Amino acid sequence: MTGTIVIIIVVIIVLAAIAAGVMYQRRRRLQERFGPEYDRMVEEKGSKTKAEAELTSRQRRVAGLDIRPLDPAARARYQENWAAVQEQFVDSPQEAVMAAQRLVMTVMQERGYPTEGGDQVMADLSVDHASVLDHYRAAYDISQRAADNQASTEDLRQAMIHYRALFQDLLGETPSTADETPVTETTVGLPDGDAPAVGTGHGPGYPEPVADPEPVADARDTAAYPAETVPDAEPADEYDAEPATTGSDLPRQRRS
Repeated sequence: MTGTIVIIIVVIIVLAAIAAGVMYQRRRRLQERFGPEYDRMVEEKGSKTKAEAELTSRQRRVAGLDIRPLDPAARARYQENWAAVQEQFVDSPQEAVMAAQRLVMTVMQERGYPTEGGDQVMADLSVDHASVLDHYRAAYDISQRAADNQASTEDLRQAMIHYRALFQDLLGETPSTADETPVTETTVGLPDGDAPAVGTGHGPGYPEPVADPEPVADARDTAAYPAETVPDAEPADEYDAEPATTGSDLPRQRRS
């Protein structure tokens, strides 16, 4: 009888160890596939178990979609379309951002992704494009504000950079180093000069950075989406001010 109990206990321990190993491997695969989205979902759901159930559900849904790569001709056509949108930004930044959003949606549709419902779009993208999902969130947020005329030229420039990151990923291109930067903040609605840089947490309400290296701007971003410039102040009119009175100009008193 005692031997039977020991065997049962050993079997239970072995099964528990196998189950723990399976759960660990499953969790690791989800973390590798979803990256920051895994942590965001854990925070939102308040539980790793619930978060993993949601992410697994997303995988099943996307597996049931007819997702397909673009053929070379379509990829070349969309690259030309994007170049035209970039050129439009110089003269019409807000219209260019709206065009970039429409172009991204068009590419998604051709690849087989549904484009109805903002939350569902992000959930579907998170399965195979988790690395650029924060870029899409930031771009979408700026686009919504731009529709209400509440986005500055710099905000719109950032939106173009974010949309480009997702656009390149959908086309199967490798994003640049600047595009791979994690995005946690947007500059919309903050005054110029005080707005935190996207993903850095600098600005009002944040601690001052300690010995941070001077950021180096991406030459391509600056050329494609030039920042808003402020004209130099006009020199003051040299005739506006009254001439100073010197001692020689004072009236002389007559001697008595």
